[in-house]
Amino acid sequence: MKIHEFQAKQLFRKAGIAVLESQVARTPEEASAAYNKLGSGIAVVKAQIHAGGRGKGTFKEIPSQHGVQLVKSAAEAAEAAKNMLGNTLVTIQTGDEGKTVSQVLIESGCNIERELYLGIVLDRAASMPVLMVSTEGGMEIEKVAEETPDLIYKEHFDPALGLQAFQVRKLCKKLGLAGSAAKSAHKFMTAMCRLFVSADCAIVEINPLVVTKDGDLVALDAKVTFDENAMYRHPDIAEFRDLSEEEESEVRAGNAGLSYVKLDGNIACLVNGAGLAMSTMDIIKYHGGEPANFLDVGGGANAAQVTEAFRIILSDSKVKAVLVNIFGGIMQCTTIAKALVEAYQTVGFNVPLVVRLEGTEVEEGKKILRESGVDIVTADGLTDAAKKVVAAASAA
Repeated sequence: MKIHEFQAKQLFRKAGIAVLESQVARTPEEASAAYNKLGSGIAVVKAQIHAGGRGKGTFKEIPSQHGVQLVKSAAEAAEAAKNMLGNTLVTIQTGDEGKTVSQVLIESGCNIERELYLGIVLDRAASMPVLMVSTEGGMEIEKVAEETPDLIYKEHFDPALGLQAFQVRKLCKKLGLAGSAAKSAHKFMTAMCRLFVSADCAIVEINPLVVTKDGDLVALDAKVTFDENAMYRHPDIAEFRDLSEEEESEVRAGNAGLSYVKLDGNIACLVNGAGLAMSTMDIIKYHGGEPANFLDVGGGANAAQVTEAFRIILSDSKVKAVLVNIFGGIMQCTTIAKALVEAYQTVGFNVPLVVRLEGTEVEEGKKILRESGVDIVTADGLTDAAKKVVAAASAA
């Protein structure tokens, strides 16, 4: 689950992690009042969307306007907010469609001495969280990792023990932090690692993490995502969820108990089991097709869920064919076949449907499909199914 920058900074502030004074505004008038509340001098108006690259991003309606704007007066803050609110910001992470800005963050300025990078993720190979820092703050970390990976320094830490003092000292030496900056780094890094574990975070990223002229470390930006499976433990964080920032079809699928991720291809997939779904997408790609989605209906899907799954995948105008790949293990193939026929008749298809069944009562299931009278292309094996659905999509 993703949250906005201003929400992440609320969590930071509560956890004792240094952030600048700021206030959210949803109208130009609120932006003006927020600037006055922060005091005079330079402030920053930041568009709040679930995507990075806002500083370099531009608005479709006003190409000269970026998603992060320096202002020096209440009038300038109101004007910047006016140019952002209700308009579509396009960044390297949003794609060409961009995202509509419905709120902005007005943040006070600070005296920046240096810009660093800090991130925490779970290293699945090591089965531990890893803290990553770099001297290349403000840069795209993916570019740094590709071109100068030696400038990214890592420390794994035990989630039960947290980041240790000796680890902070090692990182400070790599970053060239000493004196008051090193002391500030110890407080900042250890608190950030505690938050990562206690809040069940999936990613924490601060770019840039700034060192002020007074030697304080401050989170100038904040990107935080959470493990959705753990949100039942954090109802306060779950309330931060902004459904307007999420793909509508993915929200709809989640409400139906389906695991769905929209992609850019034209061959929709309906599969039971995450591993089988990934394999299905791979083999479609291998035979020259492009998957339109990841969709796992689970091992106990019923007719209602299958029907809703078809409605969701067919709502994508890019879809030219559908591949259903089901292994009847917990659920029998006869049950799946009946659900498919019922869903097909309920939804009404306007694209080719290829079905591959395997597992318990597979022959009986195939018989149900053959005798159903609906226009379904059956396949023997996953390779046969992939070839047939790629051909059907190409013909369409």
